[in-house]
Amino acid sequence: MKRYCLLLLTIAMAAVVNAQQLQDEFSYRRSSLYSILVCHSEDKFHKEITDEFLKVPIPDKYNDFDLNVKVVNVSRKDKYTDAITDFVDRNNIGSRLVARWFNRNILTGECDMELVKLRGLYDASAFDYELASRTPRGLAMLQDAGEDLIANTFLLVNEITYIDKAEGAKTAATVLSILGGVVGAATGMDYVSDLGNTAASMVATIKGFRVKIHSRLYQLDWNDAIANEFYEFYYSDLPDEQKKMAFENNRGNFKMKYVGDVVSKGSLTSFLGINEDQPELMIRKACQRAIDENIVDLQKKYNQFKVKAPVISTSPTITAPIGMKEGVTSASRFEVLEVLEKDGRIEYKKVGVVKPVPGMIWDNRFMASEEGAVGADLGATTFIKVSGREFYPGMLIREIE
Repeated sequence: MKRYCLLLLTIAMAAVVNAQQLQDEFSYRRSSLYSILVCHSEDKFHKEITDEFLKVPIPDKYNDFDLNVKVVNVSRKDKYTDAITDFVDRNNIGSRLVARWFNRNILTGECDMELVKLRGLYDASAFDYELASRTPRGLAMLQDAGEDLIANTFLLVNEITYIDKAEGAKTAATVLSILGGVVGAATGMDYVSDLGNTAASMVATIKGFRVKIHSRLYQLDWNDAIANEFYEFYYSDLPDEQKKMAFENNRGNFKMKYVGDVVSKGSLTSFLGINEDQPELMIRKACQRAIDENIVDLQKKYNQFKVKAPVISTSPTITAPIGMKEGVTSASRFEVLEVLEKDGRIEYKKVGVVKPVPGMIWDNRFMASEEGAVGADLGATTFIKVSGREFYPGMLIREIE
């Protein structure tokens, strides 16, 4: 069994290297995430919320798998769950995500494996040769890619309700629904601007809000049977009208399966580091913080949604580019995984356990540096070994219960 270290560049470190720079030199298999904002056009500030949501990126521990549709309007008269299910089914979201994985040309039906090779960290020429030769190794690569890449494609739906404590706990006039992103305590900012109030009044108003979040998680349904059907009847690396139409007529065969949900209450957002004449940045910060908090809750509840992060140094200390944005606390524990390859398939072998060093947890939340948060300048979290053998850069860590 051969060691498969996910370090793309050979790094000669004579001194301490900035952790953020080093992080970019590691590649590892991330899950993929599609994010959409679902809003109610009859609500106040829906336009302002939409504008700021579109600036919120997919969290960097996931591959950005956004499609063209980023904003969907749902009437308040509709039942929320039914409206979302209808949107997912009617727009064949599952088939669109599959098509993106294979760079499918909607006009010709042509597909390729370039994204699968890239995201799977396969040697491109070896991958092509093994598949073309139809060797057991090549077929194992396809199965591996399906299990570890395509099947880990997610759709995230979040419903959030704002409560204005400053108004005697009256419900603020906004209940938003978001796929993949959570617009936190940011509502109300442009509600105030609509009334013509000053920026300072906006700040006073927003501080009275807290948010209750209901998140629903969906996963692309992809298994060997579905993969075999796709490769046999729909996949072609040349223009093929018959296979093109077969895919178009059977888009409904590719489904998103409901995984589960979490309900959490977001904390109030600090606006330290933001000038009062920057209300749009306040909205953005609240959105970003709520996104991160909500995703952490889902990771803790559903194993398949958990993220992995690379070990970027082991001497003199063990460090990894993960922190408070991912929910790391002094009570967190992480398994250390060695990444192995056998017959074209990737395996993860647990080789130890680490825990964060108190006071050395990176605060990598959005705008933590601007607000002067403790730990914002660390660049990575420092860990100590709880158990296991010697570790090396390129191994992965994943939170455990």
